[in-house]
Amino acid sequence: MTEFLQQLINGLSLGAVYALIALGYTMVYGILRFINFAHSDVFMVGAFAGFYFSKYFPHQSFAGGVAVTVLAMVVCAALGILIERLAYRPLRLRKGSNLAVLITAIGVSLFLENAGQLVFGADYKAFPTLFPVRDFTTARGLHTSSTQLLVFCVTAALLIALQFIVLKTKIGTAMRAVSFNHQAASLVGINNDRVISFTFGLGSALAAAGGILYALLYPSIDPYMGVLPGLKAFVAAVLGGIGNIPGAALGGLLLGLIETFVNGSRFSTYTDAIAFAVLILILIFRPAGLLGKFQVEKV
Repeated sequence: MTEFLQQLINGLSLGAVYALIALGYTMVYGILRFINFAHSDVFMVGAFAGFYFSKYFPHQSFAGGVAVTVLAMVVCAALGILIERLAYRPLRLRKGSNLAVLITAIGVSLFLENAGQLVFGADYKAFPTLFPVRDFTTARGLHTSSTQLLVFCVTAALLIALQFIVLKTKIGTAMRAVSFNHQAASLVGINNDRVISFTFGLGSALAAAGGILYALLYPSIDPYMGVLPGLKAFVAAVLGGIGNIPGAALGGLLLGLIETFVNGSRFSTYTDAIAFAVLILILIFRPAGLLGKFQVEKV
């Protein structure tokens, strides 16, 4: 039982990071109906932004850690808006095909990875300890750390804040209107371009928070660090129901638990293969995901 609970704690902390990245995928898909594959590299930029901002704040300080995280989120929000403005909006205004948008997203992803190598260097960098670290051990040998608790609490707080923005604010109402029908939203006075830019900025800010938290759990960063977590977060978004915010959070937590329990078994060498096998099974048996709804599309 102790080992099971230990793996549960580890899986929830990892799944919380996947959930934050998956939220960015699902928000963009919910409005534009395409997958922003550059999102995983915005996650990487967030981690590097935190790395460089940390030089100007004291380490193992709660206030310093919060300041670094917020600054990294602001940088990535601006990057997400810039990517949408320069790469995706021209295709949208010209009514380009989904294939063109998909190829552009892959191109932006490759550009960010190689630009990261040029700007940040190709070597691995040790990520600093931003927040105070404390270990907790129960009488039964159950071990956890303040970092794992922080990851889970920050993810929960950001998810609640996101739900509040989407359901209780004017911009959230506009986001839901644009998601439902672009043309009708435009006819009632909603600026679609502004709403879409806000969505990209918000999703990118969440990816930055995910990058910081992931780097705290696994304190080594490099320009390609977002590739595998980004793909797994995409799996999580599909698992929960892409386009559904609670579904993305649920999918991230479930995938983190699956990965952690597989890592603790004799099938640990097949962890990544099992994660993508989950994607295949979901697409075969429940394409809409666990919380997604089936929709009839007219041809």
